[in-house]
Amino acid sequence: MAIRYALPNGLTVVFDENHAAKVAAFQVWVKVGSADERPDQAGLAHLHEHMLFKGTERRGPGEIARDVEAHGGEINAWTSYDQTVYHIVIASQFARTGLDILGDAVRRSSFDAEELAREIEVVCEEIKRSQDTPSRRASRDLFSTVFQTHPYRLPVLGTAESVRSFTREKVLEFYHRYYTPKNLVLSVSGDLSEAELRGWVDEIFGGDWGRPYEGAGKRPEEPTPTGRRVLLRPDEVKEAWLHMAFPIPEASHADTPAMDVLAMIVGQGDASRLTREVKRKHNLVNDIHAFSYTPQDPGLFSMSMTLQPGNLERALEEASKALATLRVTPVAADELSTAKALLEAEAVYQRETVQGIARKMGFYQSGMGSLEAEARYYEGIRSLTAEQVRAAAEKYLRFDHATVTGLLPHGTTFTEEQVHAVLDRVERGPVAAPPERKASKVSVGEPSLRLGAKTKGPSEIITEKLPSGATIMVRVEPAVPLFAMRAAFMGGLRYETSADNGLTTLLSRSLTRGTPTRDAEEISQLVDIYAGSMGGLSGRNSVNLRGEFLSRHFESAFRLFADTLSNPSFPEVEVARERALMLQDILTREDKPSSLAFDLFNRTLYRTHPYRLPTLGEKESVEALGPEALRAYHARYMDPSQLTLTVVGDVKVDEVLALAREYFGASRGKAAAAPKVTAEGPLEAARQEKRVLAKAQSHLVMGFRGLRINDPERHALETLSGVLSGQGGRLFVELRDKRSMAYSVSSFGVEGIEPGYFAAYMGTSPEKVDAALDGIRAELKRIRDERIPEEELERAKQNLIGTHEIALQRNGARAGMMAMDTVYGLNLDNFLHYAEHIAAVTSDQVLEVARQVIDFDKSVLTVVGP
Repeated sequence: MAIRYALPNGLTVVFDENHAAKVAAFQVWVKVGSADERPDQAGLAHLHEHMLFKGTERRGPGEIARDVEAHGGEINAWTSYDQTVYHIVIASQFARTGLDILGDAVRRSSFDAEELAREIEVVCEEIKRSQDTPSRRASRDLFSTVFQTHPYRLPVLGTAESVRSFTREKVLEFYHRYYTPKNLVLSVSGDLSEAELRGWVDEIFGGDWGRPYEGAGKRPEEPTPTGRRVLLRPDEVKEAWLHMAFPIPEASHADTPAMDVLAMIVGQGDASRLTREVKRKHNLVNDIHAFSYTPQDPGLFSMSMTLQPGNLERALEEASKALATLRVTPVAADELSTAKALLEAEAVYQRETVQGIARKMGFYQSGMGSLEAEARYYEGIRSLTAEQVRAAAEKYLRFDHATVTGLLPHGTTFTEEQVHAVLDRVERGPVAAPPERKASKVSVGEPSLRLGAKTKGPSEIITEKLPSGATIMVRVEPAVPLFAMRAAFMGGLRYETSADNGLTTLLSRSLTRGTPTRDAEEISQLVDIYAGSMGGLSGRNSVNLRGEFLSRHFESAFRLFADTLSNPSFPEVEVARERALMLQDILTREDKPSSLAFDLFNRTLYRTHPYRLPTLGEKESVEALGPEALRAYHARYMDPSQLTLTVVGDVKVDEVLALAREYFGASRGKAAAAPKVTAEGPLEAARQEKRVLAKAQSHLVMGFRGLRINDPERHALETLSGVLSGQGGRLFVELRDKRSMAYSVSSFGVEGIEPGYFAAYMGTSPEKVDAALDGIRAELKRIRDERIPEEELERAKQNLIGTHEIALQRNGARAGMMAMDTVYGLNLDNFLHYAEHIAAVTSDQVLEVARQVIDFDKSVLTVVGP
């Protein structure tokens, strides 16, 4: 049960004691965001997010990140229109240290002038990165058109011009005004006691900060719109991005639950109305969804879609009809109860991690004024009637007040007049009947926020080998009433050739699109009814099906998962639809230049091995794929004899094993041996490739042939990467912190069944590419030539161990790691012994693996950009 109290200085503390994992989360919510800035402060709230970890009176530049990572923690922050949030997740044995670091940063940041100048350059790189992202450009157009007066119209990041204008004095003025106890909420969840926390908080956050709170500035109110607003503009995009939005009230308004339910029904998930009608029935869009954005001040209800330009008019019309129907026809009882259950289930899924709990409490206390607002919100959801939902749609989804914005590929003929004609037609025309839903025989049941049995810890891992050869593994984790499943098979990119490249991606996308007894729509509906998610995954070395559900639907959800996995029918119409969407993704690859850089890297590093191929496939190979190829692959490589199935969560072992025997106990008899993969020859010399692309940033990848999944040196290579990566790592400190070259820089190893790669990545301004490459080479050379100091090595190892534990809080993450360990023949080595392996790595081993892997005469460099 969460508690709340206040310090004498006005700081509010909210705390949820949670011993499910040996982890603690601390978050400071500052009640100031970009919407509180004056015109001469545009981007200042976000700049504080960057500066608070750059040094304090007690800790120099870089020390905060190094300190957190040395204790196995993660540190980060985010800025929105209404809040700035700083958070640390850390092993609970170091909880006090984590809280002390966070308190020091928030209370005593030094805002060194040289650090400020460097960080301003980093923020300008972040702004360039957002300019290269079509979704960000489309969102910016939407908000600047919906909001004409209110500061929500302005980008949170500010502009390069505004950010470069900031002085230390201007930063300190903002800091002293807003970073004061009465304007802060400290939200804490995890493995510690209330008594411990109270003592630490008094010591770290208590007393007079010498910064009295002056109160929030008054924000200008947005006038009620008097008509439609339309902004369509040509852009360097490969597909059209279209938004339609309507003004709605703020988060605390009584109509917010109804708007969230409307968004769920109309545009969230495969069973939503827009997906079923506009995407699946009429094949008019590549993607479509709706959301209800309710910040501190009045927000917007938005529908967004990406599509081929020729479909714009008809897609807008069909989507508008779907919204118009909601205004006059109450939703069906089962559709309403499913939407309610999904919204309630989100709160349950949030309880899987301590940072999820802290984030929820921080939001309600700082943004909604109290923790009790959560109970009021969910009571509002529970009590909603179909008539109230219809009335909310009628009140807010008004086409005479709609805003329509679009990024259109050059040469598109779609005009403002066409938008008005479409909306007038829908407004005047007959209202379409709601789309038919398949009658469900499943009862959704009463939504419940019941939590699991916190007192019990996880069980041992129970493993059973079935007569078919399938391996079944179960771990009971009763803390939260959820469970996760992962079915894994060897396969993926390794099993493809250039002729059928994209096969396993198409298979994984089509796996849940029909069985002999259920079509795609019914499967989507059932997943929603069980308040879960289910989908295929394909990678370089494997093909998977994952599912997560509320545990009260265990048997029904297991049967759905098993039927989908064992008996996919790959209907022609569904495969054709998924194939068309893949071809569109291939066409729009240029909109994601960082991904393009890695595709180019793989193609340059490997000349013959399937790892050279893009996971999406190429246009020619994907066009040739059909249901028969998917059925043949499924029969050969996804037989029960080749299956590893893991189930983790609030389940009963005997029930899991009984169902597993029923569905996977016998082989189908058509399994084939893995295809023979020819080994890639060694690199004889360094290789370079460049792809010219008109973007604001350049993306570069420099790397080397790496290790196999089962290589005994892999933990040393991961430790090497840990020294280079993270906010306290050498690449970040040298190239971002000290030289302001990038917003994003990292290194990582990707192991494979055959040798993978080790690489460094950076996104930077085109004029900085040569200096950035020199910087990356210098750091790689240093780690190859010099033994790592023990203190730095320990920081990297503690960080790897801590982030591993933090990542494994979710059932789905544990199920996935257990499955992958087993499929790759590691025998749960990572899952059970990862920390021991990392802790045992020595500086000599890191130096040895660095010299083995980092060879500049056999390096690969790829650059994508201007």
